[in-house]
Amino acid sequence: MAAASISVFPVFVSFLFVVSSLSPVMSISIPIVSDSGHRTPANQTFRPSKHMQKLKSVNAYLKKINKPAVKTIQSPDGDVIDCVLSHLQPAFDHPELRGQKPLDPPARPKGDEREETATESLQLWTDSGESCPEGTVPIRRTTEKDILRASSIKRFGRKLRRHVRRDSTGGGHEHAVVFVNGEQYYGAKASLNVWTPRVSPELYGDNYPRFFTYWTTDAYQATGCYNLLCSGFVQTNNKIAIGAAISPRSSYNGRQFDIGLMIWKDPKHGHWWLQFGSRLLVGYWPAFLFSHLRSHASMVQFGGEIVNSRSSGFHTSTQMGSGHFAGEGFRRAAYFRNLQVVDWDNNLLPLTNLHLLADHSNCYDIRQGRNNVWGTYFYYGGPGRNNRCP
Repeated sequence: MAAASISVFPVFVSFLFVVSSLSPVMSISIPIVSDSGHRTPANQTFRPSKHMQKLKSVNAYLKKINKPAVKTIQSPDGDVIDCVLSHLQPAFDHPELRGQKPLDPPARPKGDEREETATESLQLWTDSGESCPEGTVPIRRTTEKDILRASSIKRFGRKLRRHVRRDSTGGGHEHAVVFVNGEQYYGAKASLNVWTPRVSPELYGDNYPRFFTYWTTDAYQATGCYNLLCSGFVQTNNKIAIGAAISPRSSYNGRQFDIGLMIWKDPKHGHWWLQFGSRLLVGYWPAFLFSHLRSHASMVQFGGEIVNSRSSGFHTSTQMGSGHFAGEGFRRAAYFRNLQVVDWDNNLLPLTNLHLLADHSNCYDIRQGRNNVWGTYFYYGGPGRNNRCP
């Protein structure tokens, strides 16, 4: 969720799949032998005290962000999931939340019903059959390697500064999105199929598609973070780990796996709640975090986002969606379906006056449709760099 000069409700598939690429580099001045037997040139200065100080700072940060666990679960993908007592989660380090406990669930928007038509995709860490006890929340453990992949501790878990705009081409961000504006919006809902696009991993160190969140109150300037990496989002669910890998995933010309997502404002207390899958309430962003969004949103966007830094002089080959263009359709292209928004009276309504935008349609494109089963839907995505997208 984000708030800038306008109140924007981004519901991007990028919140699942895309992270930008930065690699940590440690250089020393004495020759060493790599795993391949090649000697590394001695051309830089070895500063052990500086390196040790960095590791000391990293470990201090890990002690702060990783809360004591009553149970630990090893995920098949290598993640460690800690079951943390609800009132000890990072959110309650915030001065305005300290000493409190998670709120009870609010009234859901009218018209929010369980769907039976989709094959649902959940999370890889639950495949072992292990689960977190009642009264705890599952939190992906942050590791030293996670932090060292970032350029600094300060930058870890945060997006680069950028302006929120409809075309969003500034700063190398490219989108294929649909959006609505001109009204007051109190939530949004959609279902989307899950793929494993080829991306550049920074935050997690792998290419698994992940369910993650990001919030900011000042357009990525100083506030906000991914997942639970700072005080803000309050988790209430013991079945979903924010930031964990999603499983199973869709395959080209094969089975398709959906997740449902809904964000809406609780009419009673004003908090913004998040729902995942078949009516699983994940938690909420407290109302006090936001300024513009404290009332409502003035725009809702659905779609995909990538970062194109052109670091090699060419367009990135980062894939969006399935990595295939929208025109390939079902079982080949990524989609969002059953797009809805929440009105002032907590009703889910179909979208009207929908706008489509693809910043560079030769790289990533988008096509809209409507039928009686999927309601308003669209296919989107693409391979990135190709003959028509150099």
